[in-house]
Amino acid sequence: MARSRGLSGHVRNLSDGRVEAVFEGSDADVEAAVAWCREGPSLAAVDQVDTTAEQPEGETAFRVG
Repeated sequence: MARSRGLSGHVRNLSDGRVEAVFEGSDADVEAAVAWCREGPSLAAVDQVDTTAEQPEGETAFRVG
């Protein structure tokens, strides 16, 4: 989803079961990605989404890891 919107950043599973996602791009595309995270993929169980606005780091691609 992030790649299809042209976002940069990354997503990764954390050892405590949470998922960390960092999105860089237009405000509208980042907001759409966060909205999608609130639902998650079809097999996901999303309990909570916390967001923090930060200064962009200049990411140039989106990585899954």
